[in-house]
Amino acid sequence: MFVSQNTVYISHESYLKGEEISPVRHEYIRGEVYAMAGGTQAHNTITGNIFALLRNHVRGSGCRAFVENIKVLIEAADVYYYPDVIVTCDERDKNLSESFIRYPSLVIEVLSDNTEAFDSANATLRDRGNKFADYQQIETLQEYVLVSQKRQRVECFRRNAERRWELYTFVQGEQIQLASINFSVDISALYEDVAELS
Repeated sequence: MFVSQNTVYISHESYLKGEEISPVRHEYIRGEVYAMAGGTQAHNTITGNIFALLRNHVRGSGCRAFVENIKVLIEAADVYYYPDVIVTCDERDKNLSESFIRYPSLVIEVLSDNTEAFDSANATLRDRGNKFADYQQIETLQEYVLVSQKRQRVECFRRNAERRWELYTFVQGEQIQLASINFSVDISALYEDVAELS
């Protein structure tokens, strides 16, 4: 279902129907559909660690954590993204028949080689640049978190009381603080069972 820049607009309905039967996940960006690359063992392990920690933390709180296969619809940006881990605490996301949510409070991306490297055409990082700009249009989003798989480093973009985004960086030996769900953990827990990092 990958389409090129010259292809006609794909409707939301066609995209969602295609995703139901496609063996490959695709992100939808303003009428165009892009296949997602496969991940590494490190990416999968870090994502699994984060999901397990957050799932246990939010259990019974009214919040729910999802991993990899649930999309976020950003209506204002006309996109569907597949974050690595998302948490929603909004009652409006309780429709269990849908394959996407609309009102996340926390979005976490484990950076891949592609997303950690600069995109020369835009001179910006994909997950820090265009994607983050789209995510900022979600009123309920409180934190956007980028996790490196190359070293123990986490960048947390957090909305302050004035609705501006502030950057908090956590590195090896530090405790990660996620204010959106009142969660803290040693950064090493995210990297458990990952081969030695550079």
